[in-house]
Formats: sequence, C-alpha cells, structure tokens
Amino acid sequence: MSATSAFAEAVVRVATPLAYAALGELVVERAGIINIGLEGSIIAGAYGALVFAGHGGAIFGVAGALLAGILLATLFAVFVLVLRADQIITGTAISMLALGTTGALYQTMYGSVGAALTTPTFAPMVIPGLSSLPVVGRALFAQPVMTYPLYLLFPILAWWLYRTADGLALRAVGEKPSAAAAAGISVSRVQWLALLFGGAMGGLSGATLVLAQAGTFLEGMSAGRGFIAIAIVALGRWTPLGVAGAVLLFGAAGALQFLAQAMAWPIPYSISLATPYVFTLVVLAVARGRAVAPVALGAHRE
Repeated sequence: MSATSAFAEAVVRVATPLAYAALGELVVERAGIINIGLEGSIIAGAYGALVFAGHGGAIFGVAGALLAGILLATLFAVFVLVLRADQIITGTAISMLALGTTGALYQTMYGSVGAALTTPTFAPMVIPGLSSLPVVGRALFAQPVMTYPLYLLFPILAWWLYRTADGLALRAVGEKPSAAAAAGISVSRVQWLALLFGGAMGGLSGATLVLAQAGTFLEGMSAGRGFIAIAIVALGRWTPLGVAGAVLLFGAAGALQFLAQAMAWPIPYSISLATPYVFTLVVLAVARGRAVAPVALGAHRE
C-alpha cells in the first residue's frame, strides 16, 4: 500500500467517530442548544460498548453505546430544559462526571488487567471491486462496518433538514423559538428529541472507538473528540455538507501522525499528536467571524 493510500485510509478511520459526534451536535445546535456534554456521551458510549459487547458481542455493544449516550443526553436535557440550568456549565459538569465515573467503573470491574483480550470487535468489511479503486478504494470501502452508515446519514440528514416539515421545525426552533411556538411547534419537544439524537450519535462515536478501532476501553479515550465535534459544526457552518468537509479536514489533521511515521519524517510524535487540538483552536478563531450560527444558539430560556 502506498503512503497516499495509507494516509487516506487513516483519514477516514480518524474521521469516523468525529463524524458521528458532529452529526449529532449539528442537530442539537440547530435546535438552539450547545451540548458541551457531548464529550460525556462519547466516553459513556465507549464504556457502554465495552460492557455490553463483553456480554453479547459487538452488535450488543452498539446497543449499549446507544443507551449510554442517550442516558447522558437525558441527564443534560433534564437540567437544561426542565430546570433551566446554564448550558455551558451543565455540559461541562456532565462531561467531567462521565469521565470520572467511567474511569472508576472500569477500574472496579476490570482492574489493572483490563479487557483488551476479551472485547469483541468489528473486523474491516472489504467491498469487492470498489476496494480496489486507486487511492480511495481501501479508504472508503475497506473499513469496519461502523463507517458505512455515515455514507447514508449525511445525505439523509441534509434531505430531512431542508426538505421536510420536521426539519423546518427544528431550524425554526433554533432561529426564533417564540415564533416557532406561535406557529404551533412544541419547542421543548423538538429540543428534547434533538438532544436524544445527539446523545445517541455521541454513543455511536464511543462505540466506534472501542469496537472498530482500539478494541478495548481506555480511561479518557474520548480525548476531547466532543469538543472537536463542536468546532467541526462551526467550521461546517451548521450544514451537513459543510460538516462532512470539516470532518475530513480534522480527520486529515489527526492522521498526520500516521503519515509522518510512514514517510519517516523527523517530527516528534508529541507534535503530530497535538495537531488536531491546535487545528481546533485555529478553526474556532477563524470561524468566529465568518460562520453564521443559529440565532437562538445557547440562549437561556426562562
């Protein structure tokens, strides 16, 4: 395999968990909420995938990840939508809670031995013919099964968001909740459903890390992906197509370490490892003045 093909394959692999998290956050932010607790849903999903997969296989692990991600999103929704707590403070607290709780539970259940040798995982699913295409063949068509649903999710979400009444309702809630309510739209219901969807997608992001990449759970393995997903949504200008492009950019930034190893570049590993986070800061600084966020994003409701 050439270095270019290997890099392309690494880009898609790195981008996959980011894509799930970013698509979920896109829907949440379109509903006028910024979910800093997405990081918590990812790590909870990763731990849920580990526990459930250990009892029923990789497919059961996906179900566990979905459940864990939705539970964290439900907790966030209760505080933000019912108790009217501040979104940023609540999300930060929930992420810290999830990181601490999953680490403690992992130590309690698995100890120092860990679960690396007992966790079922998804093997790469090679699509004959398409996987033989130059450069992008293996990158797009020789990935674990968790990657392939994204090829449909992006266009389906774009269609739903701009071509259906429910998508219009979601966008209306994120732009002007009072006008949406006057038009008969239940703002609370839309935001609840958006948050639950975002939590489920965060859970799938965590499941991808455990079941399709690492093959085990590591404390703090979400590694800031929830915050990166929020930056991806901003860079993508709150559109599915823009988010798809931004995901690949961040995937490329994260895959630089693999390219550096393949090309034997004299770059310290720590620098290539830090590249995605530096890129996140740059993106947030650049996007701040150019992107147009939903008007009601992050607004506190009395």
